[in-house]
Amino acid sequence: MTEPWLSADDIAAHLGVTKDTVYSWIAEKAMPAHKIGRLWKFQASEIDSWVRGGGAAAHTDAAED
Repeated sequence: MTEPWLSADDIAAHLGVTKDTVYSWIAEKAMPAHKIGRLWKFQASEIDSWVRGGGAAAHTDAAED
């Protein structure tokens, strides 16, 4: 079975961050994302591997403080 594509809202909830943080990580931290038309789509397995590999480790987000 194929893994479903998730939205930025879904990934933000999965990681416990804001949607703005997700978009920031795409631009600044090479978060694995796929642009389909105007929308960013994600695979949870790719995101989980990226997080385990330290992709978001040096993160500070003033918007969440």
